[in-house]
Amino acid sequence: MTQYPYSPNPAGQPQGYYPQTGQTQSYGVPQAAQPPLTLRFGFDGGAATWFGVQLGGFLVTLLTLGICYPWAVVMVYRWKAKHTIVNGYRLRFTGTAPGLFGRWILWLLLTLITLGIYSFWLYPRLTKWIVEHQEIDPSRPWEG
Repeated sequence: MTQYPYSPNPAGQPQGYYPQTGQTQSYGVPQAAQPPLTLRFGFDGGAATWFGVQLGGFLVTLLTLGICYPWAVVMVYRWKAKHTIVNGYRLRFTGTAPGLFGRWILWLLLTLITLGIYSFWLYPRLTKWIVEHQEIDPSRPWEG
């Protein structure tokens, strides 16, 4: 058996011996290479619709003093997902503003109570919620 310089060989045991199973494994020998996962991304959004979505989200947030920010988030991410293509299929954003609203109020209160310190956790939590509510829409292949 060939010894490789980086191969562990416990004293008195065959290379890669597992006493629990009685199996051996040769260390240091490269495993068969897995083919790399290839993803193709595309985006077909335009400036005019983006401007409309941003303006609507800004006005909703401004006029409600930030309370209805979840509606702006959902509008923006629904637009982004609708125009994003992965391997020939569009993304779909499944989040809803009412689904985010309770969390948003809690996060705002925690930020106020902690004098802004909680804001360091707010953005990662919001990003996690956004990412968890995106999926590939197999019913909408890209026709581009």
